[in-house]
Amino acid sequence: MSGTERLECVVSLAAAVMLAIGLAACGSSSPSAPSQTNAVAHLTLSASTINPGSTIQGTVTLTTAAPANGIAVTLSSSNPGVASVQSPVTVAAGASSATIAVTGIAPGAATIMATMGGSSQSAPLTVTSGVALSAITLSITTVVGGDSVIGTVVLTAPAPAGGAVVALSGGDPITVPANVTIPAGATSATFAISTRAVGGTTPATVTGSYGGATASATLSVTRPSVATASFGVTGPDETDTCTLIDNGNTIDCTFNGSTSTAPGTITAWDWSYGVAKTFSQTISTPVLTNPKVDCSIVPPPPFPAGTTWFTMTVKLTIHDSLGNVSKEAVNSGVRLFPNGACGY
Repeated sequence: MSGTERLECVVSLAAAVMLAIGLAACGSSSPSAPSQTNAVAHLTLSASTINPGSTIQGTVTLTTAAPANGIAVTLSSSNPGVASVQSPVTVAAGASSATIAVTGIAPGAATIMATMGGSSQSAPLTVTSGVALSAITLSITTVVGGDSVIGTVVLTAPAPAGGAVVALSGGDPITVPANVTIPAGATSATFAISTRAVGGTTPATVTGSYGGATASATLSVTRPSVATASFGVTGPDETDTCTLIDNGNTIDCTFNGSTSTAPGTITAWDWSYGVAKTFSQTISTPVLTNPKVDCSIVPPPPFPAGTTWFTMTVKLTIHDSLGNVSKEAVNSGVRLFPNGACGY
């Protein structure tokens, strides 16, 4: 090879190298290849059961946010004849999740899978031609322990004649009814979820099943941030009814403040109660049974025209170990019957 030929070869090689460097520097607008530090963390579907022709949403979540130009995630169905899924989906730059669409094709079972690099996550899906449970939703997803939440069960189609009885379950610190009935022709029904006070944030899962399908929803139960007084009054016969006994020295009823909540441990329950005169008592437990009074609690006889009882007001304030004091809780509708005491 002559000197001229060698020079031309070197120039050509240098040009090729510079072109490659230029292309790498310019990049492109296509989604980036997955980084070695990112992976598919979760794949969730909005329902575990759908009917043929129905479409539900799902969410693909990564372990970290996507870089510039986003990241492409491959979606697949183990049984495309049962359910289909769009693929790929791009997680936008700076985001850590993206929404996908899954469509039911024919009755059967399929597994939807999200894959990126060497990572993958999957979620099961049942496509049914019959009526089955589709989803459980909650009125709120975070609640202070002691408060209630409304749940809703949703079917894939209207309930059959006689209604659809959806079995329910939920673990501590929540309580749900054993089942809820969706009336014939309806596609949903609501139910109440009660919670108890907790010392810290506690997750709980509500699960339902019907028609061979299950669905669930997660509720986060938290400790209260303020002290809140709450109570009930029960008497010998019914709620909010009390009777004077022991010659007018005792009220036959129970004040129960156990539903009160506070950030710290409740250390004192301040009760007050009365009609003509107000009596007060502070105790270290939530229940006050048969509070002591005297005949001055009621006006002297006789009864006002047309009445056979007095309306008593009961109030409660609580104190906790952190120094928090609640607002006063008031029940101004408690009936107090003299029951022959104090001259009546």
